[in-house]
Amino acid sequence: MNSKPKHTSALHEKDGVTQPDFISKSSVASIKKNRRKQPSVDELVAGILNQDKVALSRAITLIESKSTKHLAKATEIIEKCLPHANNSIRMGITGVPGVGKSTFIEAFGTYLTGLGKKVAVLAVDPSSSISSGSILGDKTRMEDLVKDENAFIRPSASGDSLGGVARKTRETIILCEACGFDTIIIETVGVGQSETAVHSMVDFFLLLKLAGAGDELQGIKRGIIEMADAIVINKADGDNVKRAQMARTEFKRALHLYPQKASEWLPKVITASALKQQGIDDVWQMIEAFRESTKANDYFETHRKQQNRFWLLQTIEERLKHNFYTNPNVKKELDTYLEATENSTISPFNAAQQLLKLLQK
Repeated sequence: MNSKPKHTSALHEKDGVTQPDFISKSSVASIKKNRRKQPSVDELVAGILNQDKVALSRAITLIESKSTKHLAKATEIIEKCLPHANNSIRMGITGVPGVGKSTFIEAFGTYLTGLGKKVAVLAVDPSSSISSGSILGDKTRMEDLVKDENAFIRPSASGDSLGGVARKTRETIILCEACGFDTIIIETVGVGQSETAVHSMVDFFLLLKLAGAGDELQGIKRGIIEMADAIVINKADGDNVKRAQMARTEFKRALHLYPQKASEWLPKVITASALKQQGIDDVWQMIEAFRESTKANDYFETHRKQQNRFWLLQTIEERLKHNFYTNPNVKKELDTYLEATENSTISPFNAAQQLLKLLQK
């Protein structure tokens, strides 16, 4: 009679893999210790300046952290990296879902690394307002670019920031530039308020559109078109080539209705196919022409300085808002004043005034 197997269920725990004899226990302990050890500010900065992507990633994680303990460390890293930054072209790329942003950025990024450029892609993923979770799938969508030694892709959850733009994107740009990346691409969630925030931190703003989507004129958002330095009609391949050419003509006519930009740059409209890698070189030549033009008339540097001023003021607003909502006195009384406002026993203006006074106590 056959004996029964030792385990009658498939759900049982198996013994782990034993360490090979040639790996000492002290080495394993050392590796585990080093993993737990947090690098110092100087170690992270040295790694960033040495173009170490691991150090860059760890520093960005500190920047994105909401921990007060990490804030001081992140601020010190930014200050030490700042003198080594500002040596890049910063581009914002936006478009509605399905326009092919990830495919375009991968084709564009691969083209640039082929020219010897170092490309950093900061892709902002939408966070759920309910679960606060996000997909962070850009690394899987850009399979070739993520393997490129001269490329760095950093998907970040948008959290509760304006329009889905990651709260610390500006600081991340500085670190990427200090790490030697000369081309920074910021991909936004879609068409909305996020474009305004991205426009405040880039040199060149690119809008991707689809032909035949029914929004060549009447459906497009005026504000987005006004911000765009160029419009690229993507997926201009196969049976879609003719529609793309027609869309290009319509957008060119529409752009003539807008006032001249402060940069004195006339926005261009071109067609491209990221899938077929057609027109990608034209996009880069256009961006190079923009940089030459705006540097010649001093707009490039002036615009950067204005962005730094805006960055300072926005940071002050952010810190004041954070200090308000984390203040113990405010947290204690906020619900009471909210309820009183709902019941119209106090005006919102008076309630706000009383709450702000609590900050001084």
